[in-house]
Amino acid sequence: MTAMAHEPLTQEEVLLEGFLALDTPEGFRAELIEGEIVVTPPPDGDHEDYIGLIVEQVHTRSRTRMQFAGTKGLILRSGGNCPKDRVIPDGTFAPRELRLYRGADSWMPCDGVTMVLEVTSTKPKADREAKRRCYARGGIPLYLLVDREASSITLFSDPEKDDYREHCTRPLGKSITLPEPFAFDLDTTDFL
Repeated sequence: MTAMAHEPLTQEEVLLEGFLALDTPEGFRAELIEGEIVVTPPPDGDHEDYIGLIVEQVHTRSRTRMQFAGTKGLILRSGGNCPKDRVIPDGTFAPRELRLYRGADSWMPCDGVTMVLEVTSTKPKADREAKRRCYARGGIPLYLLVDREASSITLFSDPEKDDYREHCTRPLGKSITLPEPFAFDLDTTDFL
């Protein structure tokens, strides 16, 4: 009997295997963001209310018909020597004609995703910084952030490398323009 020599796993491979083997409690979600495993508890009602208000407007006012996926796992390019980021946005929008979610695995590439949505909760810094960098690296054209702590909404656009080159921040209660393919002003009056 001969022993087979195995190459040792890299630190990145060990981290990814450990992450993929996680068994989180019901309602919790685990993400791998810039080499760190982040586990968040289920969201509160206000968090879900903001998402619902945005989705309703996108479905009724967007120039392009959009499909929405809540908590869809995305695989994104990572920075440095980290394994690929595995991020679960609060919402993901893609043109309906692409049928992007049909047949997709739990973790799918972000090709074709037009906009991701985050509403801050227990770890607002991750939404403001690390996730923003992840989405930009993934080339997702638009990132919409509802920052409940700052009482504002920000649209990040024009991704390049590790960040977005453009952003527009408005206080909650004011509208913010979503560009093509949405092409409408998102009303945040009901967010107050």
